[in-house]
Order: sequence, then structure tokens, then C-alpha cells
Amino acid sequence: MFGKRVKLFTLVGFEVNIDVSWIIIAVLVTWSLAKGVFPQYREGLSSGTYWLMGMAGAAGLFASIIFHELCHSLVARRFGMQMKGITLFVFGGVAEMHDEPPSPKAEFLMAVAGPAASILAGAVFLALAALAASGGAPGEYTTVIMYVGIINLVLAGFNLLPAYPLDGGRVLRSILWSRKGNLRRATRISTRIGSAFGLLLVFAGVYFFVRGALIGGIWWFFIGIFLRNASRASMMRLEMAEALKGEPVSRFMRTDPVTVSPGLPIGQLVEDYIYRHHFKMYPVVESGTLRGCITIGDVKAVERADWDKRTVEEISSPCSAENSIDQGADAVEALRLMNKTGRSRMLVTDGGRLSGIIALKDMLRFIFLKMELEDEES
Repeated sequence: MFGKRVKLFTLVGFEVNIDVSWIIIAVLVTWSLAKGVFPQYREGLSSGTYWLMGMAGAAGLFASIIFHELCHSLVARRFGMQMKGITLFVFGGVAEMHDEPPSPKAEFLMAVAGPAASILAGAVFLALAALAASGGAPGEYTTVIMYVGIINLVLAGFNLLPAYPLDGGRVLRSILWSRKGNLRRATRISTRIGSAFGLLLVFAGVYFFVRGALIGGIWWFFIGIFLRNASRASMMRLEMAEALKGEPVSRFMRTDPVTVSPGLPIGQLVEDYIYRHHFKMYPVVESGTLRGCITIGDVKAVERADWDKRTVEEISSPCSAENSIDQGADAVEALRLMNKTGRSRMLVTDGGRLSGIIALKDMLRFIFLKMELEDEES
């Protein structure tokens, strides 16, 4: 879903990140508020004042989205769900979960927490705007406060639409899950509705574009595309997790991995292993014991002239929890780690010894075959 992300800060234990796409949106929002929205509400102010109001309004939108997603995350943590953090991206924000909710109740409460928080924030800011206006505060201040209140209510209203993965779609899924007792079927119904709603937004975007609302039309078009893709991706992730559930890592690992010895010169590593096998990471093994890992990044940090003078042992590092997994672990955990780190291969270990290598492509072959053979509506 995301491209390059930058960490902003940590809030009550949750890492808040920003996707680079949000920077573009922040500029566009500031520009639209300064040039289009606020001049309609308050005439006769200077251009600089409108730009300051635009920046304040964009900051209010930024804070509102974080508050919305933070409330999702707090409820999720209350039910024991692991959260990766909060990321702001081109279409808003998302609280990133490692796994599916443990129960319909957990999903329902987590889903409604965000819109409820936005409605509360909207009411508070509108009340503050009214108090500020009655107290004689400058119009530019009351306008910005009123905008933040309204945008919170809009945020809540849009997210309550029953289109998965919007909050309303998650509420719908929790209800279907509770009634049918089948998460997979509930997800399928919810994602189909979400996909259909996304298609409706695409058509609406085309309509507005043809009618002359160019920016609004393009915006709704791309939101619709995003919603359709997000719905389908959510269903696919669940299908993959369901297919792997209960399958041990050992079922998919290859027991004859390509390994390198600690004393191997770096030049020989490049010629005989990297250029031959095309892997980006190699386990360093001596007498069956896993000594560490060496990656292309480790090699690139060494001057080319020193490749034949230095050995693998000198530049390798201990294998981390991000590139290795225990032999007895569930394959779903391996898939989750690969998704988190972007790696396509992981080492499989057993008490400090290398048992094998597990590759994403091997798990995917199993998943697609299982999905093809089993009843789609089960």
C-alpha cells in the first residue's frame, strides 16, 4: 500500500509515519484552503493571512486523522492486537495491524472507535468556534476552528460508509462474522460491497470530470480505484492467511540452502555465489552452526579493491529476527514477517543450527493451489 515512509514521532507507544505521498496532499490541501475555501467564508483578508489559515487548516486535518487512527489503535491494543503503527498517506491514514481481529466484538469496537472519536472532535471544535465567535475572537481564528470541526464530521461520515476496508465496512463485517460464524465469508461479502462502492466512486469521478469539476472528479476517481484495490487486497491477505493456518514452516523449507563459510574471500563470494545464485542474503555456516548472515549491502560497504583481502567473517553480522524464523513456527508468521520486511527468503533455524531456507514463492504456490482446489464459498 505504501511507498517510502518517514517516521515522524511516537505517540503513546505507536509509531506515527508519513508516506511521501502525503507531502503532496498537504501542499494541495493548504493551497485549496488558502485559495478556494477560506476566501469564500472570510472576504477581504490579505493573501498571507489566507495562506496562514490554509496551513493551520491542513495541520488540523493532519491532527484529526492521527486522532482518528490513534483511537482505532488504542482499542485494538486493548484486545491484544499487535499494531505496526499509524501511517498517513495520499488517501488519509491507516492504523496498521499485524493480524485479523480475534473476535467480532473486537473488530466492531475497534472500527467504531475512529468515527466516534471524529464525531466527538467535530462537536468539540464546532462548540469552540461558537464560543470564540461569541467572545469576539477574530474571524480568521473562528473560521479555521469551524473548518476543523466540520472536517472531523466529514471524516466520520465517509468512514462509516459500509464499504470495506472503511470503518463502516469493518462494522458490517463484524456483524456478518458474528451472525454467520465465518470470518472468511463475512470478509468476502464486505469486500465485494467495498469493491462495488469503489466502482461507484470511479463513475462519479468520471461524471464530475465531464461536467467540469476537474479536480474533484480526478480525486473521486482515484479514491474509487484505491478503495477497489484495497478491498481486493484485504480479501487476498485473508485467503492467504487461512490457507497457511496450521502449516509449519518446515513444510515449505528447502533443506539444502546455499551457504558460505566464514573464511571465504569477499571476491569469491561475489563471483561464485552472488553472480551465480542471484540471492541478496546468504547464511554463514561453519560445521552446521549458523554463524551469521551476509547481504549485498554488507559487500557494497567494502571498497572493491579490498574484496580479495577481506573475508565473509569480517563483514557478516548476526542473523536478526527479521531474516530468520524457528523451524516449529507457523507459516503464517513467516508470511507476516516477509510482508513486514519486504524479504522474499528467510532462514529456518533450530537451536542455533540452520535447518533450511523458506521462500515466499514456495508458499505462494501452495496457497494458490489450495485456493484453486477448495470450495471458494467454504
